[in-house]
Formats: sequence, structure tokens, C-alpha cells
Amino acid sequence: MGRRTPVYGLDIETDTTIDGLDPATSCVTTVALSLPGTDEVFIGAEDGILGDLDARLASLPPGVIATWNGAAHDLPFLADRARLWGMRLGLTLQSDPSLQADPALRGHYRATWHRHGHIDAYRLYRDDVDLSAEVQHAHASSDARLARVLAERRWTTAVRFVDRLAPAAHHVA
Repeated sequence: MGRRTPVYGLDIETDTTIDGLDPATSCVTTVALSLPGTDEVFIGAEDGILGDLDARLASLPPGVIATWNGAAHDLPFLADRARLWGMRLGLTLQSDPSLQADPALRGHYRATWHRHGHIDAYRLYRDDVDLSAEVQHAHASSDARLARVLAERRWTTAVRFVDRLAPAAHHVA
């Protein structure tokens, strides 16, 4: 039996003070790369983030980069920001009109980065409607656990974001 292909998770954060979805006006502020056993976070000047990320991906054994909606947002955003810096990344994007596009985004792409393939995990899970009760339970539980852990991780800030209803709010349920 052969070795399993390594999967590397990738997510970006952008400057949301202007428009975090528009690479013409917003920069990349953070990139997280999740490796088996550890997570790496790239911060600092945007050109440094892009260069360091590209070098790190080039150094890893061939695998698959997993993103969540990365085919429509993260990867094209990174490519556009690198282009603005005059940088050449090992990222190759190919537009694929057959992939369902979110009207708010510019389209969906298939991608490779150096020797790595890409999978958009959103596409893998978006049609999860006809699943067994057991699979739905596991999926919903993992989503709820993630939401809880993320809120707990930043609780001192999160507590300020807890919804507070006006006294005249109407009960809908």
C-alpha cells in the first residue's frame, strides 16, 4: 500500500477596512498553512508574506493544497496581489466556467502551486443534502465545534460581539 498524499490547508485573511474581497483595494494580511502536525502563519509586509508562502510551498513534498472557497477567492486573490507586486509565484490558475460561480466573485479556477494539486473543499461539501443521518450528524457537529472553538479562542474580544436585541425586538421562532 502506497503512502497517502499529504494535504496542506491554506487560508488567507485580507484587509477588511476597505473591501476585503477586492484585490485591487485590499491587501493580504495573513496566510495560514496547515501541515500535518503543525500550522504555520505568515504575517508582515504583503510582499514578504507572498514570497515566504511561495518558497515554503516549493519546499514541501508534492501534495494537495486544500482551501475553502479558494477556487473563487483565496487563490485568485493571491495571484492578483502578486501581480500587483510584480512577483511571479508557482501558482497556476485556469478558469473553469463549468464550476458554479458565486455572483459576488469573479469565477472559479482550477489550480496547481509548484508540484501541488488543489482541492476546494467547499465544492466537496456544498451539495451535502442527501446524506445519511449519521454523516449529517458528524458534519453538523464538526461545524458547531469549529464555531465554538473559534469564539472561545478570542473570547475577550468575542464577548463584545454577542448579539444584543432591542427591547422591542419581535420573536420569530
